Amino acid sequence: MIPRYSRKEMSSLWTDVARLRRWRDVELAALEGMVESGIAPREALQDCLARAGDFTEADAARIEEIERTTKHDVIAFLTFMEERIGPSARWLHLGMTSSDVLDTSLGMALREAADLILQGVARAMAAVEKRAFEHQRTVMMGRSHGIHAEPITFGHKLAIWYDELRRAKVRLEHARDTISVGMISGAVGTFAHLPPAVEVFTCRKLGLSPAPASSQVIQRDRHAEYFSALALLGASLEKFAVEIRHLQRTEVREAEEPFTAGQKGSSAMPHKRNPILSENLTGLARLLRGYAVSALEDVALWHERDISHSSVERVIGPDATIVADFMLHRFAGLMENLRVYPEQMKKNLELLGGVVNSQRILLELARKGMDRQAAYVIVQRNAMHMFEHGGTFRDALARDADLLAVMTPAEIEECFSADYHLKHVEEIFQRVFGRSA
Repeated sequence: MIPRYSRKEMSSLWTDVARLRRWRDVELAALEGMVESGIAPREALQDCLARAGDFTEADAARIEEIERTTKHDVIAFLTFMEERIGPSARWLHLGMTSSDVLDTSLGMALREAADLILQGVARAMAAVEKRAFEHQRTVMMGRSHGIHAEPITFGHKLAIWYDELRRAKVRLEHARDTISVGMISGAVGTFAHLPPAVEVFTCRKLGLSPAPASSQVIQRDRHAEYFSALALLGASLEKFAVEIRHLQRTEVREAEEPFTAGQKGSSAMPHKRNPILSENLTGLARLLRGYAVSALEDVALWHERDISHSSVERVIGPDATIVADFMLHRFAGLMENLRVYPEQMKKNLELLGGVVNSQRILLELARKGMDRQAAYVIVQRNAMHMFEHGGTFRDALARDADLLAVMTPAEIEECFSADYHLKHVEEIFQRVFGRSA
């Protein structure tokens, strides 16, 4: 992923040096497992531990140089280890296949990436929760089909977002567990050259679980679940971003992204304050969906293994985790600094002269014994009169003889109270957050 959309904390997991260090750790842990099983001499392990060393950019360059001849990255790595360690390196990779190293180390990388992503989810949830309580009773227009519906609170909207992020967190935690597996089972997964005990020891040493059964690879439904969880997370972040974009529209302007000193919105129009952060999130979510599709395509491999998944994962492993991590922190910062305009929300509530209380009038007429369809006709004709001839819904109702025959002016006026729509907001917050104000 390009640096523009990368945080160093995440991108550092995917450097060549970090990858080679994970390969080293897998090989050394497997050798230790062989020693514990009486397959390899302890002196060889001690020599390899002492000489394996850390990896640098120069080491990565040397391995790349070797690979230009071998055309095989793991063989190039093992050749380098032989150069560095000497004769004891012959015990490395004994009875193993390349995928034992590649898949186990990929599980390690995706697990570490999941930990960083979950930190980002926690920050995003904290930001949304704080703003939700800040605006628990900030009344605004609820909309369906983009049209005014009935009043809600901005805090209620954010409580829904929080609950959705919590589901994303649960999915990511499950995906983390699903992907945190390793294998040291050999060429087609039969343990023909190494006993399962070596795999158990290696995985325990690396903080992984051994795959209960594997072919030459760990099965890719695990990876598909992981990248699908990231795509779902991205879809939720896009949903929130699209809402912010709508609320920032000039005709609405109920909320707005932060606009910092010196920031410019347009090269041509100096007045512009565009929702660029939200638009960025919308675009990046499309990438995550594409990566999930690619991961699903990787599930079906030929027989015990082919390498059609390999090129895909070299791209989507780093890119998807870097994008998801970046999106979370961008969204969290947006929410922490989001500008909210309660007065504009109040103004928009009155934009249609109270017509958004039409259901309240309808229900009151039904409670007073009027047939629902007859009541619907009375309320709708007054609403349509307001749309087509102007004026306010209140005034139209006050002149309707059929309505006044059933309801008093005071009863009609009572139907325009915003408090009616807020009476359960504390209970909603209790259900979402376990506490109210």
